Amino acid sequence: MKKIIDLYNQVFGWLIHLEHPALLGARLYVAWVFFKSGLTKIGDWESTLLLFEYEYAVPVLNFELAAYLATFGELVLPVLLAVGLFTRKAAVGLFIVNYVAVISLEDIPAAALYLHYVWGVLLLGNIIWGAGKLGVDQLLKIK
Repeated sequence: MKKIIDLYNQVFGWLIHLEHPALLGARLYVAWVFFKSGLTKIGDWESTLLLFEYEYAVPVLNFELAAYLATFGELVLPVLLAVGLFTRKAAVGLFIVNYVAVISLEDIPAAALYLHYVWGVLLLGNIIWGAGKLGVDQLLKIK
């Protein structure tokens, strides 16, 4: 039994070294997706306002305020997430943006919905574990 455990530990022990690069990869990928979306919003602000007024059913908020908040969140939070500064807070913010995007679209295609799930899971990893050693949080000792 000890040989099996030793073999298992030897074969899978290297996975622990992938934790920090995996967290960085997740941060960079999700940050890129949301930042790109924010750039699209400011690229054609009139269309953004029309989408928020007629297409997206954002609960509680006025469509114009929702458009400004979503755009701000998609431009600022990804930068913080990418560099690993206030990682957990940025990830929570983007998780909320992601969640609101899903509940605001009544007829979201299945493929798009699954992508939102993937982004949500990647954000949850950064909410739980933070930036890891490859982020500014580690340098500044932010927990």
